Amino acid sequence: MSEQLTLYLHKLSPYSLKIELALIEANAPYRGYQVDLLNKPEWFTSKVNPAGKVPAVAYGGPNVEPDDPSPLSAKIAESNIILEFVADLYPDSCLLPKDPVLRAQVRFFIYETTKIEEACRAFFQGDESYDNVLKGIEFIQELLEEGRDFAVGDHYTIADACITPHLETLKIVAATDIGKFPVGMGYKLGEELKGPKFAKFMKYAQRMLDRPSFKQTYDEEFAITFLKTIFTERVQ
Repeated sequence: MSEQLTLYLHKLSPYSLKIELALIEANAPYRGYQVDLLNKPEWFTSKVNPAGKVPAVAYGGPNVEPDDPSPLSAKIAESNIILEFVADLYPDSCLLPKDPVLRAQVRFFIYETTKIEEACRAFFQGDESYDNVLKGIEFIQELLEEGRDFAVGDHYTIADACITPHLETLKIVAATDIGKFPVGMGYKLGEELKGPKFAKFMKYAQRMLDRPSFKQTYDEEFAITFLKTIFTERVQ
C-alpha cells in the first residue's frame, strides 16, 4: 500500500492542475485540499510550503487532516519537481519513460512548455503581442512526431500533463477574447491557430483536452467566469 499523499492546490492554478492530471493518469490515490490564496492560512506557510505557493505535497507520515499536516510527512513544492516525484512513485504508469533518451526528451519538452507559458502570460497581460506565443507553438509542434498521440513516445507522460493547462487557457482566450490585450486579439489568435500551419499542434491539443483525466479535473465554465472578473480593463 502506498503512503498517503495530500495535494495542496487551487482550483484555477494551472500548476496545480498538471499535478492532478499526473496523479489521475497514474491511478494514484490522493487527497486534494483547496488553499484559499487570498486568505492564506498561517499553517500552510509554516507547515507545508514556506513560499506560500501551490501546488505542494505532503507525502507519508500519519493520515491526518490536511489543515494539520504532520511534521513526519515529506513536504514537496514546485510543480515540475512534483511531477517527477509522482512519476517516480508510480514507475509503471510510464509518466516518465524508462528509456534515458525518452526521459531527456520529456524534460526538454517541459522546458520548452515553460517558454510558451511565459509568452502566453505576457500576451494575456497585454504586455506583448501574440507573436512569441505562435513562435513557441511552432517549436512545440516540431517536437510532436507524426502519427503519435503524445508529446513523447507512445504513452501519456508528465510532458503532456505539463502543457495541458496552457492548451486549455489558449482555447479559452481564442474563444472568448478574455485578456488585457486589445479587444479582438484573442479571436485573431484563434483564427491563426485554425490555419493549416498549426494543424498538428491543434490536433494534439484537442487529444489532451479530450482525455478523461482533464474532463474530471477542470471546470471550464467556472474558469471563464473567474477570468472575466480579473480582466475587466481592456484596450479598445
